[in-house]
Amino acid sequence: MIRTFAKQLLSTALSFLLVITAMPFEAGGQQPAPAGSPGYAGQGAPMSAEDLQGLVAPIALYPDALVAQILAASTFPDQVAVADYWLQQNKNLTGSALMQAADTQSWDPSVKALTQFPSVLDNLAKNLSWTSALGEAYHNQSADVMSAIQTLRAKAQAAGNLKSSPQITVVQQSPQVIVIQPANPQIVYVPQYNPTVVYGAPVATPGYSTAALVTTGILAFGAGIAVGAMMSGGCCSWGYSSWNCGWHGTAVVYHGGAYYGNSAWHGGYYGTSTSDYGAYGSAHYSQGYNPSTGTYARGASTSTAYGTQKVGQAYNPSTGAYGATHQGSNAYSSWGSSTASKNGQSAYSQHYSDAQGSVGSVQTSNGGKAVGGTGAYNSGAAGETANGNKYATANGNQYKNTGSGWQKNDNGSWNNVSKPSGSSYQNTPHGYGQQDHSGGSAFSGSGGGGWDSRAASSRGWSSRGGGGGWGGRR
Repeated sequence: MIRTFAKQLLSTALSFLLVITAMPFEAGGQQPAPAGSPGYAGQGAPMSAEDLQGLVAPIALYPDALVAQILAASTFPDQVAVADYWLQQNKNLTGSALMQAADTQSWDPSVKALTQFPSVLDNLAKNLSWTSALGEAYHNQSADVMSAIQTLRAKAQAAGNLKSSPQITVVQQSPQVIVIQPANPQIVYVPQYNPTVVYGAPVATPGYSTAALVTTGILAFGAGIAVGAMMSGGCCSWGYSSWNCGWHGTAVVYHGGAYYGNSAWHGGYYGTSTSDYGAYGSAHYSQGYNPSTGTYARGASTSTAYGTQKVGQAYNPSTGAYGATHQGSNAYSSWGSSTASKNGQSAYSQHYSDAQGSVGSVQTSNGGKAVGGTGAYNSGAAGETANGNKYATANGNQYKNTGSGWQKNDNGSWNNVSKPSGSSYQNTPHGYGQQDHSGGSAFSGSGGGGWDSRAASSRGWSSRGGGGGWGGRR
């Protein structure tokens, strides 16, 4: 019975990870995608012109080069989240030092470019559902997205809310094309405006919100970002002047060529996986992102003649739900630890099995805990709830203690008895039954698979390229 108890602890944690991270993993890459609805290759029906206008409304009045960076970066929402976290942890970096540090990261050039615009990057990261939808629309309907931006610019201009100023230059390049550029090529101002007002008629943008919205239709501007000569290249090839919008069918332009971002999007679900094999074993790694739930996930495993190690993490920044597991086995035993948390409540579970028997434990952040074990000749389990009630089983017998002494369940009737003894739950072997934060844990930076701490993971992983997430947004 207790062997089943231990297995159920592990099964629960693994099921949590499997349910919330279920998604296909495919190799990523960069290549042009069909432009516009005639070559639509997405899932379901293409978005309508009205829906696309609502989607691009928050950025349609940004300078062209910034629009280009955002559209390309939105096809990498996982990297957007990681880069935003990285930027918050490196606020001391500015100017060329920031560019050089960002250049060492493995992100797409568009994501690196947005590190020069912290407020824009942070807004994308805080509205990941919208960011994901924008990236999917750009990947599947790039020409339609560009048309939607021009339609909104024309509406804002007709309403008297889009015109040249000390911050931006607005040029009617053709009847269908309005170009927005910085008034001073060396300084870029990011417009702040309310999409429900500035276009002359309300434009709804599902999944998007920001505390910085102004209440009138007038464009407002924060502090200018000095782009200068260094943004044209210097240490890095992804500077501001490397980007533009091709309003005549080429969509985003990067270094003079069409740029469609993440070609592995395939309707929104994407990720990467890799495997290595050698004479002494194998290693596997996967990471991915599901925009419909906002979930990031990653996992890895190694196998050698001495055993197998597996780790996995998942995280949803919108719901705060988090899960992680670390499992290991060899010819003599198996072991592991897992955790799941949401809304400030966490549960930690651990297990160990060998030829002598099995033991498992679980502990919750509100004080609940349980441990069970089974051997060749006896079995037992004990648990305590957050309010202090105690329960136990020993060799088929059930006991409880709600503060007035131990009672045994005999044929459905609880009778006072002495405290149960002699069962395997008393002396939990191998040190299990305590919350594990180090060696052998899924959190450990050393010995536990190299993952960050749970607190750090709840804000985003320092090494995450697409990894870890959980649960739906509902």
